Amino acid sequence: MANVKPFRGLRPPKEIIEELACLPYDVMNSEEAEQMAEGKEKSLLRITRAEIECPGVEDIHSETVYNKALENFKAFQEKDWLAQDVEEKYYIYAQTMNGRTQYGIVGGASCADYENGLIKKHELTRPEKEEDRMVLTRYLNANIEPVFFAYKAVPEIDAIVNEVVANNKPVYDFTAEDGFGHHFWVVNDSEKNRNIQYLFETKVQCTYVADGHHRTAAAARIGLEKTAQNPNHNGEEEYNYFMAVHFPDNQLQIIDYNRVVTDLNGLSEVGFLAELNKAFEVENMRQEIYKPVRLHEFSLYLGGNWYKLTARKGTFNDDDPIGVLDVTILSNQVLGPILDITDLRTSKRIDFVGGIRGLGALKKRVDSGEMKAAFALYPVSMQQLINIADSGNIMPPKTTWFEPKLRSGLVIHKLD
Repeated sequence: MANVKPFRGLRPPKEIIEELACLPYDVMNSEEAEQMAEGKEKSLLRITRAEIECPGVEDIHSETVYNKALENFKAFQEKDWLAQDVEEKYYIYAQTMNGRTQYGIVGGASCADYENGLIKKHELTRPEKEEDRMVLTRYLNANIEPVFFAYKAVPEIDAIVNEVVANNKPVYDFTAEDGFGHHFWVVNDSEKNRNIQYLFETKVQCTYVADGHHRTAAAARIGLEKTAQNPNHNGEEEYNYFMAVHFPDNQLQIIDYNRVVTDLNGLSEVGFLAELNKAFEVENMRQEIYKPVRLHEFSLYLGGNWYKLTARKGTFNDDDPIGVLDVTILSNQVLGPILDITDLRTSKRIDFVGGIRGLGALKKRVDSGEMKAAFALYPVSMQQLINIADSGNIMPPKTTWFEPKLRSGLVIHKLD
């Protein structure tokens, strides 16, 4: 069963939360981080993307950058921009997008659960990204940003969350510049904290990494590293846990993750459509943007027109957790055999566009001449993600896009 414990959070005073809180480190580059932090002395980006304070440094993974992050982390605490709670407790973090709110519990996830497979993953990690977050965690001795977990909904946990939310004002409550709402409660009732821990231990068989595989892997590795370094290790130390926001699966929605390609592998547009017709029913929808409305339905933007592509029977396997995925169908029927794009992680002929940008972003990239064609996919469901993780399989690259992203800085977990 899942081991999720309360912890003594390091948090900012509510007066500065909007200036301090920021998007996670991996949704921006250094230039964008610098723009986002401009005029914000207290932005957590000065820790999570400390290269913005190291002019002239070419390697953002250099010792200079990590030392600057540590220097700023210490300064934030000395200036009381971050202060640690006296007692261990859980926190409730809710996000609102398009009038819909999802409620998660912030707690310490167990490194042992990750090693034992009770925290289930569905993506491969890239060693260089994993190493970067591991080094930063080592320097700061803290989980500076949370990871995004899911669990199969438990009505008794929902009831506690609903009670806390109904009877208490949020400590933080703001709408970020992207229009998404962020709401945060501290669970101060000791009995509720005990009940939350008990319910995770008795009702939640496992948890799932929804977003943040690299941070999760890095945090678990730090736990193992600290275990090896401590001759008096007893398993109760704070470094045995890392910070995660746990959302019930029935509140989460995955957004589509779409593809654009640079060329048609030597085919004409007519020839490409003829090849597609072997595996798909192809219908010309003309100039109006067409969005897929069901599983195994795709849309293609090519030559100024949108096409509806419906996968023919025999091109997919609904009994296979990987074979049922539309990203698998696209790779097996189009990207590989027709376009000769076989390695999605390394090919320079394909790019990926999160559905949060809308299908207009696909059209724009093709119309500009940068890309030749775009494919929009029906989003993966939470049940599909759970099926894949439960079966021990790994999703193809760039399959899931979760939105809103967790804001960093609402709470931090120190490892000592």
